[in-house]
Amino acid sequence: MKRSYQVFLVIALVLFIDQALKVYIKTHFCYNQDMPMFGLDWARLHFVENEGMAFGITFGWEYGKLLLSVFRILMVGGLIWYIRLLIQADAPTGFLLSVGLITAGALGNIIDSAFYGLIFTESMYHDCIPAQFAAFGEGYSSFLHGKVVDMLYFPITWLHVPDWLPWIGGDEFLFFSPIFNIADASITSGVLSILFFQRRFFREGLSHHPEGDIAPVAEPDFNPEAPPEERL
Repeated sequence: MKRSYQVFLVIALVLFIDQALKVYIKTHFCYNQDMPMFGLDWARLHFVENEGMAFGITFGWEYGKLLLSVFRILMVGGLIWYIRLLIQADAPTGFLLSVGLITAGALGNIIDSAFYGLIFTESMYHDCIPAQFAAFGEGYSSFLHGKVVDMLYFPITWLHVPDWLPWIGGDEFLFFSPIFNIADASITSGVLSILFFQRRFFREGLSHHPEGDIAPVAEPDFNPEAPPEERL
């Protein structure tokens, strides 16, 4: 299978899972509704929405949402162009797929920001009324101003502070408190793969070059009867 098809399949698969789960959560969960996954108390589906970056980070000014959406679109355009260059340059497959994961995650959150405000009704904070599909353009917001759907929550308690300590006694600290989505996880996985395995990616890429691609080094002619200054 050509590597361009592999990258396309990775991006398509991540987008399908990300959007399918988001649409299901958006149309079946009340805002802030929470339920365990696989019977595990520390792995939960918890529906929230955010207007900002991954893991709920936001810009605190009026045009922050629009700026973020435009930045995401430009970034995805740059990543697609970069993937094309990587394929042409015969870059290592692991590195190529890692960039594909980052691209898929960015695309997944762009879809939320660009279109969810146009096609969904508002998810109510106080009334348990799941959102519904609306006629295109009659949703809760305008183009590029939709909210990103988050639902994956892993509140693993890793530290319990003894009660006798002042101020923080009795508190519990969570291993990972942000709520995120498949797109966020895809971006994080791609970035971590590049950071942790970049040496392996490029070492394997170099070792797979066929010997025929390496031009032999020409040996200089040597004439023992030539004058000393011409022998080099």
